[in-house]
Amino acid sequence: MQTKVIPVLRIFDLAKMREFYIDWLGFTVDWEHRFEADAPVYMQVTRGDVTLHLSEHHGDACPGAKVFIETQGVRELHAELTEKRYKYNRPGLEEAFYGAWEVTLHDPFGNRLVYVERFR
Repeated sequence: MQTKVIPVLRIFDLAKMREFYIDWLGFTVDWEHRFEADAPVYMQVTRGDVTLHLSEHHGDACPGAKVFIETQGVRELHAELTEKRYKYNRPGLEEAFYGAWEVTLHDPFGNRLVYVERFR
């Protein structure tokens, strides 16, 4: 059995979402759905093996979620994001107590993406 977990994160503003997830982090929009033209959006974004669902719908998720993403190349990701000089987020690169590099990214909606690369 193959399993994939896709977190649903609450968003409130499409312009801020695009600035953060698309322009800065480099995700691409796979699809968007609205029940009507002026209804809230539900969408899927992907970067590499990381897929997220982003929703403006009030009942889908609560702001303040934390997504833990184990991957390779965290130091390179940190360098890439730092080089882009996004004015609302300057993440640090931390060595975690459990033997890993961590980069924590805070989105404009109170959610956190924690990229982790274990070295032990």
